[in-house]
Amino acid sequence: IHDADKLGLSQLYQLRGRVGRSNRMAYAFLLYRRDRLLREVAEKRLAAIREFTDLGSGFKIAMRDLEIRGAGNLLGEAQHGHMEAVGYDLYCKMLNEAVKGMKQGIDQDEVESFTTTIDLNVDAFIPASYIPDEYQKLDIYKRIALISTEDEMDDMMEELIDRFGDIPKKVQKLILIARIKALAHSVYVTAIEQKGSTLKITMYEKAKVQVQEIPKLLERRKGELLFKNDAPPYFLYEQKKRNRKEKDQDILEVVKNLLNDIKTLIVKGKPDIIG
Repeated sequence: IHDADKLGLSQLYQLRGRVGRSNRMAYAFLLYRRDRLLREVAEKRLAAIREFTDLGSGFKIAMRDLEIRGAGNLLGEAQHGHMEAVGYDLYCKMLNEAVKGMKQGIDQDEVESFTTTIDLNVDAFIPASYIPDEYQKLDIYKRIALISTEDEMDDMMEELIDRFGDIPKKVQKLILIARIKALAHSVYVTAIEQKGSTLKITMYEKAKVQVQEIPKLLERRKGELLFKNDAPPYFLYEQKKRNRKEKDQDILEVVKNLLNDIKTLIVKGKPDIIG
């Protein structure tokens, strides 16, 4: 293929697909002039066609082409929009948040922006023995990171069982952590840290909660939960003596139950701010 830098990614993929059939071995050579200075977009296209060579790579090629060219304004007539600048995944996330805000009647100027981090002593990852292909594994990691509801978690587990077989415990923990992170973000939690038997749950300084309900929560968790109204405010949970044979799954359940308790403090409207 001469002057391959002048062709689009889909064109290159189609041409390469015409080379070789069944048991006939063949090669596709993509050439460009030695003295030509390639544009950045052309370099990205050639890099993509070289990277995705496995059978069934059409979808990945299409997604990469979408990122390179940009999809434009999905809600208007413009052919080039923000997607080209922020990337496909982030753009979809931003669009999803904007749509949810519109459905719930939330003014986007009033939406608080913060991140949530989780640091727990939990062994959670996707082992190579479960998903050997690195590209598939990265794709699953991305999709697990986007889990925000119980239904999405159940759908992901069903898909993994259907595609790869029974889910290892490490992957189950990874999915549960993603769900816990989404739950934590929804209740204004910015960080969950585990140090030994202590859990520290840091709240967003502008978290909208019913302040008068905090003492009741502490009373229900008497001897286990403390609240510090520092900057930022945080909860401290001291785990009781645990059986050494208890598993990490119990830690995740503890965190999930604590977040559900904190969720009872969150109200709509304009409540007091704990910070």
